[in-house]
Amino acid sequence: MSQFEERLVSLRHDLHRHPELGFQETRTKQVVADRLRELGVEVHEGVGVVGVLRLGTGNRAIGLRADMDALPISEISTHGYVSTNDGVMHACGHDGHTTMLLGAAERLVSEGGFDGTVVFLFQPDEEHGGGAKAMIKEGVLSQLEIDEVYAIHNLPGAPVGQVSSRTGMVCSSESLFEFTITGQGGHSSMPHVGVEALTVGAELVLALQTIVSRKLAPDAGVVVSPTEFLTDGQRNVLPGQAVIKGDVRARAPEHRAQVEGFMRQIAGGLAAAHGVDISVSFQTDFVETFNADGPTQAAYRAGEAAGCDVWRDRPAMSFSEDFAQFTAAVPGCFLMMGNGEDGPCGQPLHSADYDFNDALLPIGAEFWVRLVQDRLPLRKDTE
Repeated sequence: MSQFEERLVSLRHDLHRHPELGFQETRTKQVVADRLRELGVEVHEGVGVVGVLRLGTGNRAIGLRADMDALPISEISTHGYVSTNDGVMHACGHDGHTTMLLGAAERLVSEGGFDGTVVFLFQPDEEHGGGAKAMIKEGVLSQLEIDEVYAIHNLPGAPVGQVSSRTGMVCSSESLFEFTITGQGGHSSMPHVGVEALTVGAELVLALQTIVSRKLAPDAGVVVSPTEFLTDGQRNVLPGQAVIKGDVRARAPEHRAQVEGFMRQIAGGLAAAHGVDISVSFQTDFVETFNADGPTQAAYRAGEAAGCDVWRDRPAMSFSEDFAQFTAAVPGCFLMMGNGEDGPCGQPLHSADYDFNDALLPIGAEFWVRLVQDRLPLRKDTE
């Protein structure tokens, strides 16, 4: 292992030991800012950390994003760098994403090989969808006049370093729904006296399954998932109120709108049939992520130049990404990079025993360098 690789592994393990939740990444931001300054990169600190590296006279700028936040999960790993923050862990690999981008910054500072401006975007709060919006609101895209933007996310279950993406819709949206059923609770021995909310809720959960199976086209790619069922009932008390929560993943804005409409229709019908009140909340926190063709083709070329296996036009992913806010503003590409197929590196994202693959760190850094050289090429008179 080279000294460069050793530095990346040491940094990643340090970040893994000290995970922080969204908009609470105080230590992580300091580590990132300090490292960029050590490299001589111009640093701007706001809700996130932005590094700016200019070389040559080119007037184009590209943004490279890494997310920094962790998840409210208690780690059960047995390796030597487990989380020291109880109930918080890097279960999605953002410690690795941050390290790969810092590694790329180190190499680009020392090697150059491009003409233009690289903007390193270290983003908070990806998991709850607020970080990209906050950075855009601060003006990172407009003030630095970024022309294109890119992001990598590791993918457990895929071969180490495999690059995959697609033009067009690459990640689904996420909408959170909540139904509140208000009926009349009572004694469990006399259900006929009131209208208890639990049975109505159970019927509602089953009815929601018909949205995907019977109301949308089979290839719509929509997922409707009730995830919580809460009531005020007790051992011998029929609940008068029930709350059902969950999320919806969709691959097109029109499908999102259709799902919301069907949910409200189902709730209205059940409320009328049972004589209860059902209120509906439907909120979209993550919109669909769309890749532009030019940046996506560039990502394929960079993957090949970095020696990676490249999977073009992969199927769209059902998970969601707030990177969508960036690609809604400027052309860009969100791509996946294989994290490995076995052991902790092959465990699903958000698992308590998941771990980012250290072997991916130099591969990711190499990819970023190749991408910068592709999008900000040296002019013939400067080579």
